[in-house]
This record gives sequence, C-alpha cells and structure tokens, in this order.
Amino acid sequence: MSERGTDAPGGHNRIGQDVRFHSRRSPATVMSFIVYLNGLVMLFFAGLMFVDALLFPSTSSEFFFAGVLTALIGGSMSLASNRNLDGLNRLHTFILTSSVWWVAASAGAVPLMFWGLSPVDALFEAMSGITTTGSTVMVGLDQTPRGIIFWRAALQAVGGVGFIVTAMALLPIMKVGGMQLFRTESSDKGEKALRSSAQFATATLQVYLGLIAVCALVYLIGGMNTFDAVTHAMTTLSTGGYSGYDASFGHFTSPFLQWSCTFFMLLGGLPFAWYIRMIHRGAFRSEQVEAMLWSLLAVIMAMSIWLSISNGINYLEALRLVAFNVVSVVTTTGYATTDYTLWGPIFVVAFFLLTAVGGCTGSTAGGAKAMRWLICARAIVAQLLSVQNPARITRIRYEGRMIEPDVMSGVITFMTFYLVTFSLLSVVLTLLGLDLSTAASGALTALANVGPGVGPIIGPAGNFATLSDEAKVVLAFGMYLGRLEMLTFFVLLLPAFWREVHA
Repeated sequence: MSERGTDAPGGHNRIGQDVRFHSRRSPATVMSFIVYLNGLVMLFFAGLMFVDALLFPSTSSEFFFAGVLTALIGGSMSLASNRNLDGLNRLHTFILTSSVWWVAASAGAVPLMFWGLSPVDALFEAMSGITTTGSTVMVGLDQTPRGIIFWRAALQAVGGVGFIVTAMALLPIMKVGGMQLFRTESSDKGEKALRSSAQFATATLQVYLGLIAVCALVYLIGGMNTFDAVTHAMTTLSTGGYSGYDASFGHFTSPFLQWSCTFFMLLGGLPFAWYIRMIHRGAFRSEQVEAMLWSLLAVIMAMSIWLSISNGINYLEALRLVAFNVVSVVTTTGYATTDYTLWGPIFVVAFFLLTAVGGCTGSTAGGAKAMRWLICARAIVAQLLSVQNPARITRIRYEGRMIEPDVMSGVITFMTFYLVTFSLLSVVLTLLGLDLSTAASGALTALANVGPGVGPIIGPAGNFATLSDEAKVVLAFGMYLGRLEMLTFFVLLLPAFWREVHA
C-alpha cells in the first residue's frame, strides 16, 4: 500500500497513489549490481562471525573458518560484479529484496554447519533467526556454547528491524534509493517522518538499539546475568523469541522479568515510524496502535478470567501467564513461560487464531498486521451498511484519509494470498506425513513468523527437531514468504514481470 504524502503535491488527503521508479540501464548491468550488493551482505555476516569468534573462545575456530569461507564467497561476488550504478528501478528492488533474505539465511547457516548441524537444520535455524520466527530444531540449549546462543540472537537482532533497514542505511551512500527497498519489503507505506531514507534508517536504528539497551538494563535489574540480559533483549525487541534455554523464557520464574518481557515484546510490536513521529513531532495518535492495544487488553482480560475460573488459578497469576503468552504470540515473538495448550481446548483454539494476527505494520513483528485487520473490519461494516441501505455511501478511512479502491483491493489480495498460501503449506506438510494439527499450526506459525505452534510436537513445550528434512525445508520457505509478506516473492513468478524487467 502506498500513500501520497509529502512526496507529491496535493497528496495529503488520499491513500493509494503508487510511486514508480524508472531506469534505462541494461538488465544485465543491474542484475550484476544486485549480485554485488548480495556479496556485501555476505561480507557483513562474515564480519559478524569474526566478532563472535573474538568474543567466545569456545567456538572461535568454527566462527573463524565460517567467516573466512563467507568472506571469500561474498568477496568473489562483489569483485566479479558491477558496482558502478547510480540507482535501481522499482522492479529490480523486488529481485534484490527477495534475494537478500536467502543470502542472509545462507550466510547465517554457515557457522551452524561448522558447529555440527546438518545443512537442512542449519538453514532452518538461520532462516528462523533472520526472519525472527523463533522456531528451533536445537535441543539442549542450556548446555549449548555461548557463541552459538549469541549468534542466534545476533541473527534475530539483524532481522528484527528488517534487514532491509540496514540496507537503507548503506545504499543511499551508493546513490541507491533505500526507501524503494523499504516499500517492497514492508506494507507500512505511511507518511515519511523524515525526509530521506538515510535519515529514516538512522532514526529507526537509534530507536531500535535504544530499546534493546533499555531492555537489557531492566533484565539486569531483574536478576539476569549480563549475557542472558543482552541476548534476551536482542530477541525480545526483535520479536524473535530465541532463548538460551529449552524452557524458553519460562526459565526465568521472576514475575518482574516476565512482566518486563511482556512490556518490551509489546514495544517491539509497535511501529517504529510511530516512535519517530512521537520524538520529532509529539504525535501520539495512531489508529492501528490504539486498535492493537485495546484488542489485546480485551483478549487478555477475558482469557485471564476464564483461565482463573476453569483451572482454579489465582487471578493475578493467571493474568501474568495470559498476558505474557498472548503478547508473545500476537507480536510474533514466540517466547513461552508455560505450555498453554494444557489449559484446555478453548485456549488451543484461541492461541491458534491469535497466531495469525501479528503486530503493527512497520514494527519488527510478523503476521497479517493490525492495519490490515482494521481496514478489513471497516470494509465489512461498510458492506453490511450498504446491504442494509443500498442508497447509503460509506467511505472507508484510515488515519483520517480516504482509502482508495486500489488500496482496498490490495489488502483483500494480501489476505487472500495469506489464506491460500497457508492452505497450500498445510496440504504439503500433511502429504509429508504430519498430522493435521501439526501441519496446520506449523504452516501458520511459519507464515506468521511466530515460532511455536500448537500440539505436542511443535507446541510451546516442543520444537521442530523431529520433523523430516522435507518438512523443515517447506517450513523454512514459509518463513521466508511470511517475512516478505508473500506478494514481493510471488510477483517474481509472473512472466509479465520479467518481460518488463528486460524491456
């Protein structure tokens, strides 16, 4: 969805004006430049591996050799490619955005393979990390070397703000429109809070890193050691949910820590453009933020009362358990403090449905996003009113702006693709031998980038280690589609797209 905002004259009152970019450069030259940029991505991850090797001696050899291999591949890609290009058109940014996530996941998998994971398990773990899904195939995390635990957290920290934001900070230096990439990777195309993509990326990273620092400090105050505080802060604000313990965040029994984590998970699920707007303009109003907070409050209160009555749990304890796990699922963080599937069938259904909700657009969270649900709800109300009174004309608005038909059709198209993709993934996983509940919840948790599913195998008390390699590959692909919000990838399958690219 695009807006006419400060970028176009007279664009202050409507949502829906598309922004197009043109380039007369040859396709071969541009594709070579895309390879060059992906090589830089590999070099970036190689640098992170060398840092990990220096910080954690117990796994230094694995990360050093992984860094050397990744640097050789990335350096070769960059040196053998064209780097003299002053811009990308909109079509080529789809290719770059789609490719960079696979490159990032592949790079992230290299040290995990050197450490001992199979190629499929390493790719699954890295894709889950970089897409901030949080599903894991690793067991015995309590005894896993700190270098590996830190690497998993670092993958989520990079992916949490959207790896594309890091690109936004770098690409303007090479005169490549970073905001173009932001538009193809995220559905949040609201008014720019800052004038340039470089300023926006810098402000976003400042807010993101600032929240991680504050979260780590609060965790330290709550009794975590420094390593746990830093790594869990990274995976909390990234809404990734990787923990250094098999019991996930349930390893920490302190109510203070659990309430603190609930608060910071919620902050990670709110739009960063909203934070920037508050800082620079003092503007606190946001329809999707208000809708998400009020909806969460209603769900948490209702489920807490039901849990307290049905399971005989003290209400304050029930409130803490429900608040933590509901916020974790809705923000797609994926932490768990208990096996909530044991609370009863109604809670299993509730958490399955909550998996599809997601956080706000422009946040680190995945899922369908609050903005889309809000627009769909208003469209349904408008349709019901028109049925009740055919002569009535109801205008659907969002953030005070009228939603144009092409935007409404875009939201409907996304929701349709979301449902169809979920169904296809579920069918494929069922054909691969998974039972229906595991297949359905696995498909949904991958597509929504949540982490745990429901059921005894991949539920909050389980993991994905026992699944077949084929199922893991399908789920990794589902995570990838979910992080790209599907349409960015599916547009590449259109023959018309490639004809226009080569035109």
